[in-house]
Amino acid sequence: MRKRPPASTVLIPAGILLLVGGVVYYSMRVDPLPARRIPMAPVCEFSGQGLKLVYPGGALVSELAVFRDELFSYMMFQYMAHLPRAAKMEVMLTYDGGRYVVRARLPEDVLEGIAALAEAQAGGLAPRFEWRLVPLSRVRQWRQQSRVFVGAYHLPAKQKLEQIPPARLHAYLERYIRFKSATDPRVRSGEESAPKILTKERAARLAADIITVADFYSLPIDFFAGIGAMENNYMNVRGDLGHSVWKRRPAKDDIVLERRRGRVRVLNESQGVWQITVETLRHAHKLYLKDDRDYSLLPEHLRPPKKLDVKEVDPAVLTTYAGLLFRELLDKFDGNVTLAVGAYNGGPGNPNLVYERGVRAVAEQARRILEQAAVLNGESVLHMDWILSQ
Repeated sequence: MRKRPPASTVLIPAGILLLVGGVVYYSMRVDPLPARRIPMAPVCEFSGQGLKLVYPGGALVSELAVFRDELFSYMMFQYMAHLPRAAKMEVMLTYDGGRYVVRARLPEDVLEGIAALAEAQAGGLAPRFEWRLVPLSRVRQWRQQSRVFVGAYHLPAKQKLEQIPPARLHAYLERYIRFKSATDPRVRSGEESAPKILTKERAARLAADIITVADFYSLPIDFFAGIGAMENNYMNVRGDLGHSVWKRRPAKDDIVLERRRGRVRVLNESQGVWQITVETLRHAHKLYLKDDRDYSLLPEHLRPPKKLDVKEVDPAVLTTYAGLLFRELLDKFDGNVTLAVGAYNGGPGNPNLVYERGVRAVAEQARRILEQAAVLNGESVLHMDWILSQ
């Protein structure tokens, strides 16, 4: 008669089989819901600052803007991220299927986040009062993308602005001009009377004209471009409305407002990108008629006419007049850019140094952005295999 095996010798292999089978079943089963799902409703949390409503494992995110152009989107992202209305948000530049999307992670507390978004939407930062709940893992991915963009556009400059090839310089300056018009306070206000953002075509023409005129008159292009931004953010609208001056006798095309003691007060409003007043325009035209430079070297659309009509001046010709005025002031002040820029606004006898500081700030910003863009040599950050691998 054979002996039965001990019970332990039967139970141990059976237990092992049962354990292995359980592991396989557990690993192969499909959960109807992820193990770390975001709750459908926020939960209450208590902290030193009081009660908060939060989504554990999730974040509220709103789209602030969508662009197709990388450099332009980066400039807009930097602008949005530093607005006071964005102080409570984490603003990120992300890439999503051919689109550059500026996203904002709202504050963790749901009520605070919704209030911050409402304030941003009222102030023109957020186009719509919309948000969505996303996993924190997605936020971390977007944050890393944004860091890569920032790092790429902060690489040490290898070329000075003056050394950038003309075609590249034109492409970068066109984007900068569009950026300045898009961030003009009047445009951002959304009012019906606000000027329109420059189209890509108009910005491209103006960029080409600025580069050509700066080269023709040997002007520091960063300060020349800075004057255009400081005056009107490159938009062709009238300024100094109602401004007038007294003079001995009116010109034929003057609008006389008042006559007193043998003198007349005439309207002296400014016009165009460069905000040149009527009287200054006449002075610039006299300079042109006396100038011995070969104006045939300029493209035809930039050449001033022999006879000036202050009511019908081509916007492109105003760029030439502005360059000539700036050149005269540089010569008058022996190349002193500070005084020349200040005099462009305040006149040779009273250079406006506050104005000059504003122009200098814009000139430094333009130089920094254009030189940093030149480091990439026209390549997208995406094409460098930096961001898609993140």
